[in-house]
Amino acid sequence: MKTYAIGLVPGPVSVPEEFRRAYLENYGSADLEEDFFLLCEETEGLLRQLLKTQNPVTVQSGEAMSVLWGALKSCLLPGDRLLAVSNGVFGRGFGEMGQALGMEVRIVEAPDGDFPDPEVIRREALAFRPRMITAVHCETPGGLLNPVAPLGGIAEETGALLCVDCVASAGGADVRTDGWGIDIGLLGSQKVLSLLPDLSMAAVSPKAWKAMERVNYQGYDALLPWRDGVRNRYLPYTFNWQALSALRLSLLRLLGEGLEASFERHERTARYCRERLAAMGVSLYPKREELCSPTVTAALVPEGWSWKMLDGALRERGMAVGGSYGPLAGKVFRIGHMGSQADMELVKNGMDVLEDILGEKQK
Repeated sequence: MKTYAIGLVPGPVSVPEEFRRAYLENYGSADLEEDFFLLCEETEGLLRQLLKTQNPVTVQSGEAMSVLWGALKSCLLPGDRLLAVSNGVFGRGFGEMGQALGMEVRIVEAPDGDFPDPEVIRREALAFRPRMITAVHCETPGGLLNPVAPLGGIAEETGALLCVDCVASAGGADVRTDGWGIDIGLLGSQKVLSLLPDLSMAAVSPKAWKAMERVNYQGYDALLPWRDGVRNRYLPYTFNWQALSALRLSLLRLLGEGLEASFERHERTARYCRERLAAMGVSLYPKREELCSPTVTAALVPEGWSWKMLDGALRERGMAVGGSYGPLAGKVFRIGHMGSQADMELVKNGMDVLEDILGEKQK
């Protein structure tokens, strides 16, 4: 497959050489070596700092979607009620996953490019009384950073668990797991952490562990077996030691930079991207500036272009961005400036290429 010098896809993002080297190391059997479990404990401590939580953080083998499924199956039974807060593919996807698992689901939708009014969510939750409320912090198909903080109070008022997908936000935007009342905060390795799509993580509150005890799900993607696995030095399956080593390096780099510095780097590149697009006459998908994500920018395919035409023209110039999914497929294109790609020179080069291409068509 061809690779591109200007890689601005919205994940999986470019993996730095330092992290790639970690995947090539030879280790012993993870389930038999004390060094591995010490690495688990150190890495969990780093993840707690990233997610701003005192709760345990599990790390499992598998791409981020595996922990979304695992969270639902671990906490809910068929017939349980799930309220999915949605303004895009992944928010709606939480509800569709619940339906596939036999749960009673209600979805609170927002108009295109917006987010549901918290008071509407509250009324729905009070009327529906779900066991769990789900939301997505960064809805990548629409380039939306959603205001999930008010949902913690709604979950507390209604007795529901709050499960939030932070896969494409954590590290590039502030995630206050404990401060926002998030019971299950979900994370993946392939976005801001700039790793391969091979690990998924979950910060789990005492309230969520109690719900898992009721369900007692023990499948491959179950969270409950990980509560005591590291402490007891016994894990449910052979773990990817190399990936965990790379995760530690990524977290050390991110925390060494400083979370606030990382947030500013991401916001700076995102703002620059939006300003350049505006100067080209390209419209953004989010309806409000405050909903624009610092990790991915979603823009409408310019008039006179199809997504296929635009994608082909960009790739001819050595640049790769992303299309979108579901109702936005063919209408929206996305520029990923997260993790290793939150780099001003890279984004500037990408915007120069896009500007040249759009300008040539106007001649």
